[in-house]
Amino acid sequence: MTLVKKTAYAVGLPLALIALWWALSRNTTNFYVPTPNELFTAFVDTWIGERFRTDVLPSVARFAVGTGLAIVLGIAAGVWIGSVRTVRSLLEPMLEFFRAIPPPVLVPILILIIGANDRMKVMVIVVGAVWPVLLNTIEGVRSVDSVLLDTARTYGLRGATRLRTVILPSAAPQIAAGVRQSLAIGLILMVISEMFASSSGLGFTIVLFQRSFAIPEMWSGIVLLGLIGVAVSVLFQLCERRILHWYYGQKEVQHGR
Repeated sequence: MTLVKKTAYAVGLPLALIALWWALSRNTTNFYVPTPNELFTAFVDTWIGERFRTDVLPSVARFAVGTGLAIVLGIAAGVWIGSVRTVRSLLEPMLEFFRAIPPPVLVPILILIIGANDRMKVMVIVVGAVWPVLLNTIEGVRSVDSVLLDTARTYGLRGATRLRTVILPSAAPQIAAGVRQSLAIGLILMVISEMFASSSGLGFTIVLFQRSFAIPEMWSGIVLLGLIGVAVSVLFQLCERRILHWYYGQKEVQHGR
């Protein structure tokens, strides 16, 4: 698919939806659904200025730190658990138990333990976003071809060398899938963590607009969250393509056949 086609697919549908929205809301008087013009004006007035520094940047920073920690912890623990059968058998029931607990219900507990501060918000993101990376890493390490492991053992590859040259490359596609899920979960938990005992951030501001019936401003915050999600997704895809270039090269060769 050419770059022109990719751009047309990426931009065409949003533009068509905006045009449809404009046509349907042109003569509307619905208080809860702003027109595109009202939403655009509210977006510029609300987020292009002081709020970008006081609310958007701190939220994005907490999201980056929380998901970054979740990815590092998930990969490290997943490699260890996936590589040691005894540890895997011992921890799997407990992992399934903690994974089933919705992270938002832990917010009051974390407030009591850590306090209503940035560390609590980051910890909420870590607790919720770590599971896709952890479980996918465990499964990826478990599914490494036994022939590759035997070959590495035959050639004397041990420890960090075998991890770097055999295990991580083989498990990388599944790890990347887990990271992709954790980014989406981290963005959701970033908003949820800011709705509790907070005085700044995107989540707090959107709820504040909702409670004060500032409807266009509320919708502008939701649109901003969507744009942040798109930006994170595009950045991840670029990094994934660069890191797993060999994997996508194999897929293109297979599809070409």
